[in-house]
Formats: sequence, C-alpha cells, structure tokens
Amino acid sequence: MKKHRGVFVSGIGTEVGKTVVSALLVRALQADYWKPVQSGDLDHTDTMKVQKWAGEQAGQFHPERHRLTLPMSPHASAEADGLHLQLSDFRLPATDNFLVTEGAGGLHVPLNHRDLVIDLIGQLQLPVVLVSRHYLGSINHTLLSVEALRSRGISIAALIFNGEEHPTTESVIEEMTGIKALYRVGELPDFSEGAFAKAAAALRERWEGAALPA
Repeated sequence: MKKHRGVFVSGIGTEVGKTVVSALLVRALQADYWKPVQSGDLDHTDTMKVQKWAGEQAGQFHPERHRLTLPMSPHASAEADGLHLQLSDFRLPATDNFLVTEGAGGLHVPLNHRDLVIDLIGQLQLPVVLVSRHYLGSINHTLLSVEALRSRGISIAALIFNGEEHPTTESVIEEMTGIKALYRVGELPDFSEGAFAKAAAALRERWEGAALPA
C-alpha cells in the first residue's frame, strides 16, 4: 500500500496557532487540507480560514468527517448532537498531493470516552508538526506533548513556535527535547496578504532546507 504523504498538525493546547500554521504549510507546500472534526463555529470553520489565508497557492480542501454544533471537546459536542465518534469513522482523503491534516486542540483531547486525538494520529500514521506558543505552563505542556508522541512511536516532523518570541522558553524546550525548532511564526499584522506570503515563503525555505517531504 502506498504510504500517504502528509503531516498532522497538532498543538500543545487550544488557541496556540494550529490553524495559522496549517494555512502556512498549505500555502508553502501547495498542499491539500483536511480537518477531521470541526467543533462549533460552523459559519467560520478552520477550513474556511485556511482557504482564505492560503489563497490560490492551496491544493484541494477536503470536507470534514464530522461537523459538530457546539464549541466543546469533540466527545462532548458529539454527544450533544446525538453522535458517537469512533476511530473507524476516519480515513485519509484520497489524494496524490501532500496533505495537511489539522487536529482539534491538543493530543489528549477526547474523541469519545476511550479514544484521544493522539489515537487518531496513530491510526492515520502521519508524522506530527507540533505547534507551541509561549504562556505560563507552555514549557510543561510542550515537553509532555513530545513525550506522549515519542512514547507511542509517532514521528515528530517539526516543532514550530507561534507568536511573540520568548528565547528562554524556546531554548529550554529545544535543549530538553533535543528538537531544534524548524520555524517561529511571528505575529502576523492583521493577517495581511503580504505578511502571510512572506511567512509562507520563509517556512518553505526552512522545510526544504530540513529535507522534509513535500
């Protein structure tokens, strides 16, 4: 069976910048995009945001497997909608293009009362792009995320920092994990076209320089 080319974008928690990083990767690599589960905000989904930010440089946008009504953990939002999410619900979209898959929240977000997002990553067999952002506690959350992935034998394709630079946080994470961050996304002013294009070009250069698949 042909091995799928792509990555799974996950974060050390919620609101750390997974969607921004996903859009930059889609634009930089002219990749496809897939969000397996969208919880809430159905009129302004992550897929819509990535479509807007990635622009004409993007590949195909694949429909979400589940579109849940409430902005809650997938297991709770699914229960409110009368659904029960199962790992068997999810199969990678058929494409010959590089695929950027974006998760929901962090690695240990529950899909149901047994399975977590990290279980879905293991099933899909995609390497992870881990997004970290500085806040009080982010070092702990980043180190725990790296440890969780390694304990399950899940490959970490790249570590990306998002937001304002914080050298003391970033350096200790790199030292303690042994992972040199691939890129740091600065604050993008109003997500302007020019700023986004520049960031995507820089990310592509780093990606190619690290000889990562595309």
